[in-house]
Amino acid sequence: MKKDIHPAYHMINVKMTDGTEYQTRSTWGKEGDTMTLEIDPTAHPAWTGGTGRMLDAAGQVAKFNKRFGGLTLKR
Repeated sequence: MKKDIHPAYHMINVKMTDGTEYQTRSTWGKEGDTMTLEIDPTAHPAWTGGTGRMLDAAGQVAKFNKRFGGLTLKR
C-alpha cells in the first residue's frame, strides 16, 4: 500500500444541537477538535423519516394543474 496517501484519522468531539457531546473517529479537523452540528440528525425529518409533504406556495401547483391538467399524449 502507498504511504502518505490517506488522510489523518483521529478522535474528535461532536456537539449536538441539544448540547450533548460524544467522541468519534474522523478525518475532519485535528485531534481533539469539536464539530458543532447546526442540524441535529436525531430531530431532523431527513434522518427521522418525517412527513414529506409538498408545500404549495400561493396555489402554484393548483394553478399548474388547472392550466395543464387536461394535456395528454395522443398517438
